[in-house]
Amino acid sequence: MGIRRKTTEKTRQKLYAASQYLNSAVKQELGLLIPFTVYLQDPLVARKDPKFGFDKDLMVRREPGFSDGPTSARFAIVDYNGDTGHIAPMAIWDPKKEAFFDPDGKILDEKNTKSLQFHQVNVWAVLQRALTFFEQGQGLGRPIPFGFEGNRLIVVPHAGHGKNAFYDRKSKSLQFYYFDNDDGKRVYTCLSTDIINHEFGHAVLDGVRPYFIESSLDETGAFHEFMGDLTAILLILRNNKFRGKLVESTDGDLSKANQLSGIAEEFGKAASDNDYLRTADNDLKMSDRIDSGPHALSEVMTGAMYEILLKLSEHYMENPKTTAAKAYWYAIQRMQRVAIQPLDLLPPADVTFEDYALAVLRAEELANPTDPHGYIETMLKVFVKREILNEKHAATMREPRYVYARLRLDIFHGIDNISRSRAGAYRFLNDNRDALLIPADQDVFVADLYDSQKLTREARRMPRQIILEYLWRENIPLEGLEFGEFEGRSTTMLCGGTIVFDENGTVLSWTRKPGTQGGRNKAWKEEIIAGKKRRDALLENVAHRIKSGQVGAVLGSAKGLLGAYVPPVTVREQDGILRFERSPHMSLSGEDHDHYQGGRQWEVSS
Repeated sequence: MGIRRKTTEKTRQKLYAASQYLNSAVKQELGLLIPFTVYLQDPLVARKDPKFGFDKDLMVRREPGFSDGPTSARFAIVDYNGDTGHIAPMAIWDPKKEAFFDPDGKILDEKNTKSLQFHQVNVWAVLQRALTFFEQGQGLGRPIPFGFEGNRLIVVPHAGHGKNAFYDRKSKSLQFYYFDNDDGKRVYTCLSTDIINHEFGHAVLDGVRPYFIESSLDETGAFHEFMGDLTAILLILRNNKFRGKLVESTDGDLSKANQLSGIAEEFGKAASDNDYLRTADNDLKMSDRIDSGPHALSEVMTGAMYEILLKLSEHYMENPKTTAAKAYWYAIQRMQRVAIQPLDLLPPADVTFEDYALAVLRAEELANPTDPHGYIETMLKVFVKREILNEKHAATMREPRYVYARLRLDIFHGIDNISRSRAGAYRFLNDNRDALLIPADQDVFVADLYDSQKLTREARRMPRQIILEYLWRENIPLEGLEFGEFEGRSTTMLCGGTIVFDENGTVLSWTRKPGTQGGRNKAWKEEIIAGKKRRDALLENVAHRIKSGQVGAVLGSAKGLLGAYVPPVTVREQDGILRFERSPHMSLSGEDHDHYQGGRQWEVSS
């Protein structure tokens, strides 16, 4: 008799709090993980290649509050159709059988996929796993917030008819649409694991860096799309059955794995007659995607990280005692840390690919300081080849005495005082304005303050990290006819930085976005030059967006933004100042808010 059958419900509840310290095998034996059946990728892949059909053992961490819907601590399925006004009956949770059932009492598994309730459970279970992926020690090592007031993300599996899916901060939701392809077969985006994970990637990034949305820059939008696609790739490769079948179909050569590199096969085939929506298997450089829009630009970074994943798998394959399946597993474990842990090192605003690449290298340096296998050099070469970093970056990082975090503070504050509260963190920032290059007359505020407990490959705890994000707003006048109806008004440029401390108060990383004001010494002069470049880029981008009719106001409703046209950049007024922001509506296809189609830009009126 296994441990799982001996463990009572009361015992499992007591073990729930300790489950974060147990490995998956032990948690499964103790009944702390519950299996659900979901599509491994999507229905089209399942029909074409049954071995990639269903995952019948997707393990979801047990929670005390599972209920009908499904509803859990962080997700609530609300199956409302905005086109018909219909609310589908909820999937019913049976705590004794530890399973969801449809209204007729049939279990929701691979034999009951036409049921709307199966769709509900499919999207919910995939999201539960994705949340664990980000929060566990190999990822961010902390609970993640959402970018809105509240802690539960609303998930709408059948939001209406249309070729799209999106994350929307305004309505606190992930919304999935459906449409009919040329053969009359209905395509449900809520049944595509890639699409679900992609949209959740948006929600995660919006939660950990909510001020990214206050950027109209294409590269910041592209980073959001990259995060969505990367999430889809990393999560599907973590599936044991998928990896095993991938080995069989590719003879151990991951570069042949179209099932992995192609994002959203069913959607891409039905929506545009392509084999997938986007691909990670590419050789794109930054110069190949100039002025191409966020979705197209995102493929440069997705391709770079996918190339790093391939190189990691090749490295592990060099060991003759390592099978292809093990090599893939080692590679994806490391890739989770390589790709996700650096998110905490990013600046709080206007992220660029360069920012992320430098964060990836620094995070690897922190987790693997001796780097005996040369992973940092491997990644550096990929970033330089893709024109994300340049040779100057590479030469600087290769210097023997290179110090990553050049920060000498004027006034010492104990890390306990800094991390205790936002007020304590503000006092630290204010007392060290000159060292931190914060202008004396700017009203700096603490954007976020939190700590994380990350793990290494061997599941060893890294030193606890305390992350402090701070920002201020610099007013920027809009002077000139190129600003149209907004001429004579003012907008703001977000400036500030992210400081990562260890548990002893040592600065591990310091990244920042400078403004145009400050002191007179050399450090200040360099900062002001960089700040003026940011200001000029902001003004140029806003003028371009206005000229091409890509700026508009979004009117909210109780239904969120269901089915409506949403401009790629929105504008709102606060305290008499304009704020130009990315659409709160992070969509899958990009056709509604990026305004690029087939590699060509197209314009709409505001």
